[in-house]
Amino acid sequence: MAETIVKASEFARNFGRYRDKATEGIVVRVTNHGRTVGGFLSARQLEEYRRLKERERQNLVVGELPNDVFEAIQDATYDT
Repeated sequence: MAETIVKASEFARNFGRYRDKATEGIVVRVTNHGRTVGGFLSARQLEEYRRLKERERQNLVVGELPNDVFEAIQDATYDT
């Protein structure tokens, strides 16, 4: 994933530039005094993040697995 790092003051002064970068799929990491204080990403990336967070909390009962999850488990390969 492409990323750019920018100081908070620069981000505030040139918001339009960084909004455009985000819509191009580039994550904009915003820093203050060398520490990351936030990030700016596209709406598509935000939706993907939300979807992953929701799935992270999902409880699955083996007998009730959706077909796609069951097939993914069956088709998975593991390094030994």
